[in-house]
Amino acid sequence: MAATTQNRLESRLGGVTLEGTPHQLSAWAVVGLRLIMGWVMLTAGYGKIVGEFSAYGYLANVDPASPASAAFGAMAESGAMMAAVDVIIPWTQLLIGIALITGAFVRLAALGASIQMVMFYFGSWDVAGGFLNDQLVYAAVFLALGAFAAGRILGLGRYLEELPIVERYPKLRYLLG
Repeated sequence: MAATTQNRLESRLGGVTLEGTPHQLSAWAVVGLRLIMGWVMLTAGYGKIVGEFSAYGYLANVDPASPASAAFGAMAESGAMMAAVDVIIPWTQLLIGIALITGAFVRLAALGASIQMVMFYFGSWDVAGGFLNDQLVYAAVFLALGAFAAGRILGLGRYLEELPIVERYPKLRYLLG
C-alpha cells in the first residue's frame, strides 16, 4: 500500500492551520468505526422496536441537577409527547444504524446520532467522574464520522453523490457523505 497525494488532512480555522498525513490504513479504520457504530445503533433501535420500550421511566427520573430535568419531566407528563418519543427514539436509532452500515446519508445520520447522544447525556447526567461520559464520547465519534464523510469510503454515499439530483442541488452532499 502506498500513500497518495489525496491522503492528506488540512484545515484552517480562526487563524490556526492543522495539517497532517494520515496512515494509509486510516480509510479502513474509518470504515470499521462506521460499521461498529452502525451496529450499535441498529441493535439498540431494533431491540426497542421488538421489545417493550417506553422512555417514560428515563424521562421522569432525570437527575434534578441536570439542566434538562424540567424539560424531560414535562415531556414525561405529556401523553402526546411520550407517544412521539416512544416512536422517534427506536426508529431513528434503527435508521441511523442502517445509514451507517450502508454508508448512505452518513452525515445526516451522524448529526442525528450526535444530537440523540447529547440528549441522553443530559438525561443520564452521569457526571460524578467529570463532565465527559460515554454519551459525549459517542457524540464525538458520530461527529467524526460525519466530518470524515465516512459514507464515501466503501459506502453508498460515494454513488449517491453521483446522482443527477445532487449535481442539481450540490448542498445535498452535506447530508450524504
